[in-house]
Amino acid sequence: MGMTLRIAGIQEDSIVDGPGFRLAVFTQGCPHHCPGCHNPQTHPFDGGEFIDTDELLEKLSRNRLAKGITFSGGEPFCQPEPLAHLARQVHSIGKDVVCFTGFTLEQLQKMDDPHVHELLGLVDILIDGPYVEAERDLTLKFRGSANQRVIDLPETLKRGGICLWHDPYDDI
Repeated sequence: MGMTLRIAGIQEDSIVDGPGFRLAVFTQGCPHHCPGCHNPQTHPFDGGEFIDTDELLEKLSRNRLAKGITFSGGEPFCQPEPLAHLARQVHSIGKDVVCFTGFTLEQLQKMDDPHVHELLGLVDILIDGPYVEAERDLTLKFRGSANQRVIDLPETLKRGGICLWHDPYDDI
């Protein structure tokens, strides 16, 4: 049984929202309001539309080329319970989870919400930190400003210190 998620939209076959072909899910609602935000239409918490997480899983599972799913926004950690539910299902079909957030990992880890911690435990790559227009850099992979980190979250949680994600294709 799926859960309801409020989204601004989806992008199938995205190649800019994480490694490989991805189903990008743009959640609706964001408290950050970063100046210069790429998706300001996702800010209102009462906008967008509702979708069942089972429908998103079905879209992902039908796409044989998709490496995984990306949660973007909006702010995904404003809806951690349905996203954790979906992330668990995504892993069960052998695909990975990338998540963008305007929070830092350290801020998320201090939150008193078990669903936030559950979602953190299911994310493979976390792109964290607010978009900072003064640090905008179009050459960065998967992020818009230099303050944002691309974190290998399972390794970070295992080691207890930040481990940045390394793209194996950078070595070719």
